[in-house]
Amino acid sequence: MEKSSSIPLRPRFQIDVEENIDSVRQKFVEHKSSVSTGIFMKIRNYHIQYTFSGERQKYWSPHLSIDLEEKEGNEKNATHIRGMYGPAQTLWTFFMFLHFIIAGVFILFMMFAISNAMIHKPFTNDVIVMTLMVFCWFLLYFIARQIRSNGYDQMRELEKEFNKVIP
Repeated sequence: MEKSSSIPLRPRFQIDVEENIDSVRQKFVEHKSSVSTGIFMKIRNYHIQYTFSGERQKYWSPHLSIDLEEKEGNEKNATHIRGMYGPAQTLWTFFMFLHFIIAGVFILFMMFAISNAMIHKPFTNDVIVMTLMVFCWFLLYFIARQIRSNGYDQMRELEKEFNKVIP
């Protein structure tokens, strides 16, 4: 993936491997003991997660989640791998919470402004609050882009680690 201004928010990929799902999982289990320093690998059934640990983990560090699925129609001799890079779950939840709060405040003050306009009262303060909410939304957007940009190099490291198992 080439670094550009259009890095997706949560990049995803899919790979089909002509191996049994259990043998693919076993490759990840065997690789777990040789994972690079500073990277933590967790395996639960057919879900694998790569994260950064210790001093290398920052608030903007990405996570790589991988799901192994049996590919249909190949008599269980193929595996479909779905991968997704994303921020830490707590950071993602926090950003979604802020977006919902900003949207709720915007809608609330929009209703106040419409009500005040209909009864011929001044609604300048309502419009000011709505404008501030739009500004806050753009601010969140630019903060998210910066966080995504900061985590790009670590995302490449996780990709290299994954490619050691599935070339």
